[in-house]
Amino acid sequence: MNDRPLNRILYTDDEPDIREVAKVSLELVGGFTLCLCASGEEAVRVAPGFAPDLILLDVMMPGMDGPSTLAQLRQLEALASTPIVFMTAKAQAAEQKRYRELGAADVIAKPFQPMQLPQQLRDIWKNLHSG
Repeated sequence: MNDRPLNRILYTDDEPDIREVAKVSLELVGGFTLCLCASGEEAVRVAPGFAPDLILLDVMMPGMDGPSTLAQLRQLEALASTPIVFMTAKAQAAEQKRYRELGAADVIAKPFQPMQLPQQLRDIWKNLHSG
């Protein structure tokens, strides 16, 4: 069992407004160390150097979407077991099941609640490490 607290989060979303809301939510409300990326390609490039505890990925992005980004991140040895959580407006049960089958630790529906997002992530983290 790993009782290390969740601290470093890499958040990837192609929408600048959503990245800004997530930044306020995760840094100011949550107190996390945050790395923001505007694309899947950027996430794959910077994630190994940032060494996140958890990765948040938007599902629908131009170019490399969330599932493609997850697949690329899993190819990187340093991130092979880093929990990845998808954020999507398409959070119906069938989609959530498919994302979990792709390897997502969990799925958070968009629009997310900025005041609740840090606790949602802590709960996911706790569930992952209560094994």
